[in-house]
Amino acid sequence: MPKTYPAKVSYGLLVFVFLLFYGPLVPALIKYGFDFSTAAAIGFLTLIYAFVLHLFLKTEYIIDRKFLKIKQGIFSFKPIDIGTIKEVSNTKSLISSPAPSFDRITIKYGKYNEVIISPEDKKVFVNDLLKINPGIKNNVI
Repeated sequence: MPKTYPAKVSYGLLVFVFLLFYGPLVPALIKYGFDFSTAAAIGFLTLIYAFVLHLFLKTEYIIDRKFLKIKQGIFSFKPIDIGTIKEVSNTKSLISSPAPSFDRITIKYGKYNEVIISPEDKKVFVNDLLKINPGIKNNVI
């Protein structure tokens, strides 16, 4: 039976993205006021921000038999065979990944592959991986 692990979300990161989206509009609003073009820009940015928010809040990791499945909103990543996972480590990398938090772990698998994720409860998640593949080098716990 599949087990789902929600992603940890850094709300500070969401605030940063919000300011990145809407911050540049403040000088235009002060200088020109609220007109059709600023309303259109706000509407467009709101649609994009809603999509980003959806990706942040709907990221989850699923252990299904011997596979790790990663879902981020409407996107699904190629399943990872847990038997090929070599190492799990904490990371501070800010590289783009399906990890909506700064509290992340790197999973190294296959020959040269790796993915960065941010399960809400890293210890439980890693322990469940170890139950399937006890050969994983655990640098998280």
